[in-house]
Amino acid sequence: MQTMQAIQVRVPGGPDALEQVELPVPQCGPGQVLVRAAAIGAGGPDVLIRNGTYKWMPPLPAIPGNEMAGTVVAVGSGVDPARVGERVFVSSRELPERGGCYAQYIAVPADAPFALPDEISDTDACSLGNLQLAQAMLLGTNGGLPVRSILVLGAAGGVATALVQLARHHGMTVIGTASTPAKQAHALAHGVTTLVDGEPTGLPARVLEATGGRGVDLAFDHVGGELLIACIRSLAPLGTAISYNIAGGPPSRDVFMELRSLLSKSLAVRTFSIHTFDQDRSQRRGLMESAIALMRSGAVKAPPTQVHPLADARRVHELLDAGSTLGKLVLAP
Repeated sequence: MQTMQAIQVRVPGGPDALEQVELPVPQCGPGQVLVRAAAIGAGGPDVLIRNGTYKWMPPLPAIPGNEMAGTVVAVGSGVDPARVGERVFVSSRELPERGGCYAQYIAVPADAPFALPDEISDTDACSLGNLQLAQAMLLGTNGGLPVRSILVLGAAGGVATALVQLARHHGMTVIGTASTPAKQAHALAHGVTTLVDGEPTGLPARVLEATGGRGVDLAFDHVGGELLIACIRSLAPLGTAISYNIAGGPPSRDVFMELRSLLSKSLAVRTFSIHTFDQDRSQRRGLMESAIALMRSGAVKAPPTQVHPLADARRVHELLDAGSTLGKLVLAP
C-alpha cells in the first residue's frame, strides 16, 4: 500500500495541534482524479480549521488546507485517461467539504480542479483564491454604482494585495494603510495610490483629504472594532463599507446609529463571505476562471511567496498567527 505524508488536526488548538501523519494515498473513485501536490497554500481559513472555529468545519480528524497546485497522476472510472499529466489548481471551494490540501495527494471530483496554464507557476497559483475573493468583493458589492476610489486597510495582506491590483487594473484610485516600512513599500509597489496612517480616530479625515473631500466609494475592513466605524466615516455619498473579517472583534459602536448619524450620505455596510457562492457553481467558477486569466495575462501578479516544507506546518501557522509576514505562505510537499 502506497502511503503519503499529511498534516492532520485531531484536537483543535494552537500550532501544536498540527500533527504530521502517514496515511494511505487516496484511491480514485468513479468520476475522480488523483492530484499530486506541488505547492500548497496556507492562509487564514486553515488557522480556523486548526483551532476548531471555522463555521464550515470539516469533521475531525481533519486535514487543513484549502488550495493546492499539482498534477493529475491517476483517474477513476469514467474519466478520460488523457487527463493524467495535466497541471491543475485545486480549491476546496469546489469540494464537498473545506480543507484536505495539507497532503501529498488528494482525490477530488474530476470536474473540480481548474486547468493551470504554463504562465502561472505552482507557487503563484496558491494566491488565486485571494484573487477570486477580491473580484467577488470589488465588482459585486456596490449595487451597480460606479466605483472611482476604494480604501483598503492593511493593504499589504494577501486578499488586500489582490484587491489593490484589481482596483488599479480597473482604473480606480486606491487609498491604503500599512503598519511597517516594509509593508508600506509592498503596498505602493502593488498599486496603492496614496498611503495614509491607519490610526482609526484620524483615518476618516486623512481619507477625505486624500480624495479632495469626497471620500471613497468602497472601504474594505478585515479588522472590525473602531476601524469599521472609521471606514464608514471615510465613505463618499452612497458608499459601502465591506466587512470581510473581524480579526480585532465586533464593531466598537452601534453601526446602525453610525449610519443614521451620516444620513445625508445614504451609506451602507455589507458583510461578505465567499461562502455566498457555495450554491452558485457557475458564478463561483467564473470568478476563478477570470482570476486565472488575469494572472496569466500579467494584469494581476501573485505576491511574493515564502516556501516551507510541509513538515514545517506548525512553524507556518506560527507565522500566520503572528500576522507579520509579507506575501503568500506556501507549503512544499
